Amino acid sequence: MNVIGRLTRNAEVRNLPKDKKVFNFSIATNDNYRNRQGERIEQTTYFECSYWISEKVTKLLTKGTLVELNGRAYATAWIGKDGQPHAGMNFHISQIKIHGCSKRNDNNSVKSQDKAVETKSKSTADNSDKDDDLPF
Repeated sequence: MNVIGRLTRNAEVRNLPKDKKVFNFSIATNDNYRNRQGERIEQTTYFECSYWISEKVTKLLTKGTLVELNGRAYATAWIGKDGQPHAGMNFHISQIKIHGCSKRNDNNSVKSQDKAVETKSKSTADNSDKDDDLPF
């Protein structure tokens, strides 16, 4: 499955046993369509993403960056601390393309850089058929 969206926060590192690291971030995707009454509807879907990559690439994974993800999506449900049910979409990334990075200049305007960076997840390359080793 391919998903294209923008990061909603900077990537965060989480250290795992055996000196492994996983980087977590979320993206937002937008879908626009017209309903039967002809009204334009915009629907946003958020994905929580997990990816095993080098720390150098995570410097490019900042809020607002446009990324294209290839991997596996799945839904999750849980009861929150408030006792209410919640649902979410998670994405295990096997490949990522970073299409652009947003950087602010001195005038506080956003300058888009076209940096197409493509990399594959270390967990996918090393453990292509070993989903049992995933920490979640």
